Amino acid sequence: MPAKLKFPKHLSAMILALGFAAAPAFAAGPATHDHGHDQSAAPATFTLDAGKKWATDAPLRKAMANIRTSMQASLQPIHEDKFSPAKYGSLARKINGEVANMVNNCKLEPKADAQLHLVIAQLLEGAEAMEGKTKAAKRMDGAIAVLGALEKYGSYFDDPSWKPIKH
Repeated sequence: MPAKLKFPKHLSAMILALGFAAAPAFAAGPATHDHGHDQSAAPATFTLDAGKKWATDAPLRKAMANIRTSMQASLQPIHEDKFSPAKYGSLARKINGEVANMVNNCKLEPKADAQLHLVIAQLLEGAEAMEGKTKAAKRMDGAIAVLGALEKYGSYFDDPSWKPIKH
């Protein structure tokens, strides 16, 4: 019997979400993972739910609030170009950890889940740039991508406690 490969949960979440970011065509194809949702009709662009924001659950709200708090605390030194590569790396690891929590605790209905994957892809893309893994992007560009994902979350998901980051 072949041995099963075990990946850290955050790595699995990153691979999954990056698949959505790197190849939007896959989002319209068969599901690449399964946690109880049919993703065969996952959209490639942000949309509302018949004009309303998508429902959220407690794990999602908590993870997004944690990312928001980390980004808000880091914003001034990032703007002042005083954020070291080590600090960018630490911030990226926090974001990756929260994304893993989102993916592992997903309880959204399928269409909301598909929308969430667009946010996740943007978060992971930003985290990857902040880690210095994207040669074409500066670490600050990664922070900007994460801020964009947070803005999209606030615009498309119904989170009563959400407060946009002021910058």
